[in-house]
Amino acid sequence: MTAPRLLIIGPQGSGKGTQGERIAETYGIPAVSTGDAFRANVKEGTPLGRQVKAIIDAGDLVPDALTGEIVRDRLSQDDAAQGFLLDGYPRNLGQVGDLDAFLDERDEPLTAVIELSVPRDESIRRIALRATEQGRADDNEESIAKRLSIYESETAPILDVYRERGIVDAVDGVGTLDEVFERIVAALTARGITPAA
Repeated sequence: MTAPRLLIIGPQGSGKGTQGERIAETYGIPAVSTGDAFRANVKEGTPLGRQVKAIIDAGDLVPDALTGEIVRDRLSQDDAAQGFLLDGYPRNLGQVGDLDAFLDERDEPLTAVIELSVPRDESIRRIALRATEQGRADDNEESIAKRLSIYESETAPILDVYRERGIVDAVDGVGTLDEVFERIVAALTARGITPAA
């Protein structure tokens, strides 16, 4: 069986977090979400959390060096030895190089990149709904538009790098949670990546 060293990519509101949790559970691997790590620090009021909160509230992204350090530390933990799912990292070409260097040292390249495709207007609709349901102050109209623009200009181009390596599976992110998840499982199965027993 191919080790599930996965990356899930999609615009904000594409369902990455929800699908990521299901993938992690089904394949018996940890979901490594930079967003969750940042939010946990913010909630606990750590010095890092206060720094991250100021950055996020301004609608900006946490600096690459800081993000890379958090991810490398997380991937070095025992539960990630048999595979992992990255969500929210890498998000630009510089971070791809940083992740490549780390994984190359361990001889553990990514085995698949799941691209969740969702139209921009659907992303915006979902984020606005989430903001109402969860009361997330960082999900206002201005910050949503800014984050989607950053995704389109910085994150989307990393898919070209992974397409050249032949590891991208484009998955239609529109449909019920179960429909989208079934598409993801089918794509991974075709690569010899099978759910945990």
